[in-house]
Amino acid sequence: MPDTLDVLIDHATLAGKIAEMARQIESDFGDEPVLLIGVLKGSVHFLSDLARALRNDTQLDFMQTSSYGSGKSSTGVVQIRKDLDINIEGLNVIIVEDIVDTGITLSHLRELLSTRRPKSLKVAALLSKTEARKVHPPVEYIGFEIPNDFVVGYGLDYAERYRNLPYIAILREG
Repeated sequence: MPDTLDVLIDHATLAGKIAEMARQIESDFGDEPVLLIGVLKGSVHFLSDLARALRNDTQLDFMQTSSYGSGKSSTGVVQIRKDLDINIEGLNVIIVEDIVDTGITLSHLRELLSTRRPKSLKVAALLSKTEARKVHPPVEYIGFEIPNDFVVGYGLDYAERYRNLPYIAILREG
């Protein structure tokens, strides 16, 4: 039986919220440059759209972490699979996350990156599942609070499937 996808957030709504988040970031940083750190792979679509919406001088870099494997729930163990190429000391850094659910990965990343002495360290998360939190790291920019359902699309996957969808959907397995 095929999976069922129930659209939670359509593409137009995503685009509007990302533009709003970009204005918030510009307001906070003024004319100062920012470094967006995309957490691979899920943040790629959000990072690209956010970077295009920002009018600040913007650099990009990437990290890859893993705590899910190919399942639908976090293992609780955060692995760094790809580290940064840029030295972040003295820079305004924004970690760009597709989703914050348990908060474990983000908490680990904030701790790690803060030891590298950035000028500032903030987080922009497209999606937040507050009811799934096990730890509560600060998230300065949140696109949408969503229910504790498994979601796919717009970069989010299930076993590497559905990343290409232009919307966010709740996955109901067939």
